[in-house]
Amino acid sequence: MNIAIVCYPTFGGSGVLATELGKALADKGHNIHFITYQQPVRLAGFHANIFYHEVRVPTYPLFDYPPYETALASTMVDVVQNYNIDLLHVHYAIPHASTAYMAKQILAKEGKKIPVITTLHGTDITLVGRDKTYSPVVTFSMMESDVLTAVSANLRDETYKNFNINKPIEVIYNFVDVKRFHKKPVEAFKKLIAPKGEKIIVHASNFRKVKRVQDVVDTFLLINQTIPSKLLLLGDGPERGHIEEKTRECEDCAEIKFLGKQEQMEDILPIADLFLLTSEYESFGLAALEAMAAEVPVISTNAGGLPEINIDGYCGYMSNVGDVEGMARNAISILKDDATLAKFRKNALEQAKKFDIHNIVPIYEELYKRLI
Repeated sequence: MNIAIVCYPTFGGSGVLATELGKALADKGHNIHFITYQQPVRLAGFHANIFYHEVRVPTYPLFDYPPYETALASTMVDVVQNYNIDLLHVHYAIPHASTAYMAKQILAKEGKKIPVITTLHGTDITLVGRDKTYSPVVTFSMMESDVLTAVSANLRDETYKNFNINKPIEVIYNFVDVKRFHKKPVEAFKKLIAPKGEKIIVHASNFRKVKRVQDVVDTFLLINQTIPSKLLLLGDGPERGHIEEKTRECEDCAEIKFLGKQEQMEDILPIADLFLLTSEYESFGLAALEAMAAEVPVISTNAGGLPEINIDGYCGYMSNVGDVEGMARNAISILKDDATLAKFRKNALEQAKKFDIHNIVPIYEELYKRLI
């Protein structure tokens, strides 16, 4: 099949999922065409049947805001026409679903029928899409998509709750390549970070307010009072400067490292003993799943779709949003002895295997075949 994938090229979950899906499909012999404004961060190296089409947006003095959607729709039309595309799969509703609708109508006028799948990822529905500025267009675009999918049952339910949608939404979970994240040995690398045998705790996000990164720091400080630990904060975003400034004021600031954006998460997660995710909302929690694939237990909130992957008391623990003390207690209960930590590590890996790439990608393939 010839499949065009439209996504954001950034470190967010929607871009990561879309890129990993495209790579997995390419490995199975399909031709994959990525359409976005810059090369996706996870699209490294050469792949014989992966193609990248950059959306170029001309700048004119007339426009305060360059019309990206118009340029994107034109690029979609061009790619579909010239590369015999069978299907458009757009990730994140805004603006990709509405732009796909525009491209579909242009192509229909020229005698080309192209099916469109829209995959909903989270804030496109729970935050941005609900804004009155966007809501009518988002609702219309979802209804006009040939198929709607969501990355969790929670996100599907939130979509029905917040939008007037009367068509089926298929749940196809996010996935992880377990083999890629399950790396050993890692002890030499671990000793560089924790030379005295401290526990290594990791958080990864885009540092937006919804991630509540200050709760991560506060939870760590409580853990560190009982169990000597190091905290690695991966990622970047609008809240990082504020969090970093506040962290410098605490006594344990030397134990907290800001590592910025990291493309090779599979090289870092395996050295961790625990993963912290304190978000106010997660439609799924792909970062937590990647941690589990690296045999890292997860301490998280019970928000959104997280209960669908983090099984309380099995591969980690969940607490209410903002319950820093509860999250610290749960973390200490896992880290307190090697036997308990080993049990949770084993369970984390077993849970991740349920969402392995080899289980999820065939579901997308069957969906594509059904539409084509």
